[in-house]
Amino acid sequence: MIATVLTTTYNFSAYMIYLPIVITLTVLVSQFLFKNSKTFMIDIFHQKEDIAMATNSLFKIGFYLLNIGFALCIIEFFQIETVERLVVALSKKIGGFSIYLGLMMLLNLLLFLKGRKHAMNKEKLIENENTHL
Repeated sequence: MIATVLTTTYNFSAYMIYLPIVITLTVLVSQFLFKNSKTFMIDIFHQKEDIAMATNSLFKIGFYLLNIGFALCIIEFFQIETVERLVVALSKKIGGFSIYLGLMMLLNLLLFLKGRKHAMNKEKLIENENTHL
């Protein structure tokens, strides 16, 4: 008969701490980013607020899916046997995810800025064409 040794680990605790934290971080960053991006979107879509808000909502859903999906992909913890290792493992996972989330927020901001710049250049081009007529 093969005897198995059941050891108590903190892995389940790690999952139960990690998941609410990364989901809350994602939701807070998303709300902040997309609340403040409305102005950019309205500029990008030339004051057409309905299209701007619809596009902003789609970006928000994509942001949620991408970031929560990534958080779930990196969730794996390995044999956490002490509280000290639990704290270290959570710090690494949540810290790494926070860095990733910050980079994603900056990437979205850069996309908004690029879209706004493109829209403003298009407006100037149209104005120049109208003045030359």
